[in-house]
Amino acid sequence: MKQRRVIVDPDLLSSQTRFTVKEVKYLNYLFRKLGSALVDDGFINREEFKLGLFRESKKSIFADRMFDLFDSKHDGVIDFGEFVTSLSIFHPDTPQAEKAIFAFNLYDIWQTGFIEKEEVKEMITELLNELDLILTEDIIEVIIDKAFEEADSKEDGKIDLEEWKDFAFRKPSLLRNMTIPYLKDITTFPSFVMRSDRGDEM
Repeated sequence: MKQRRVIVDPDLLSSQTRFTVKEVKYLNYLFRKLGSALVDDGFINREEFKLGLFRESKKSIFADRMFDLFDSKHDGVIDFGEFVTSLSIFHPDTPQAEKAIFAFNLYDIWQTGFIEKEEVKEMITELLNELDLILTEDIIEVIIDKAFEEADSKEDGKIDLEEWKDFAFRKPSLLRNMTIPYLKDITTFPSFVMRSDRGDEM
C-alpha cells in the first residue's frame, strides 16, 4: 500500500513540544517504524499502537484510553503531529501540571469530566491482570476508598480535575509513570533509531 505522506514542520513541532528539531526528526523514524507494523499508510492505527506498547494486539482499557488521547483529532489514527505532541507529555521537562491533566483524562474512562470509583476499579483490575497480580476485591475496594478519601475534598463521590491536580501535587508518585527518562535524549532510545538506514529525511 502506498504510504500517505503527511507534511510536517520539524521547527514548528519543536516549538510546540519539549523536543529539539533533531529529536523530532528521530521521532519521525520511530513513528514510521510503528506506523508500518501492519499497514504502511503513514499513520499509526489502534492495533499498531497496541503492538508498540505491549508487543501484541490485545484488549486493553489502558491501551485504548492512551490511543484515544494520542488521537486528538478523533479520526481513528495517529498522525505524526499527534504522536510528537502527545509523547512530549512524557518528557522529563514537561511541567507536572500538564502531566496531571493527561493522567486525569486517562482515568476518566467514561469521559464525564470526573474520575469515579468504578472507573478506577476497572483500570486497576485490568492493570493487575496484565501484570499477573492477584488482589481480592475487598483489598482493591480499600485501596480505592483510601484514595478517594484523600482526593475527593468535596466528598461528592467523584474527583474533578482541580481535586486531581491537588492530589497529584500532594502525591507526586501518582505521576511517576507519566515520565519516560529516555525522552530527555530520544537519540539514545530505542537502539534502532541510531542505525544509519533511517531512510528519507523529513
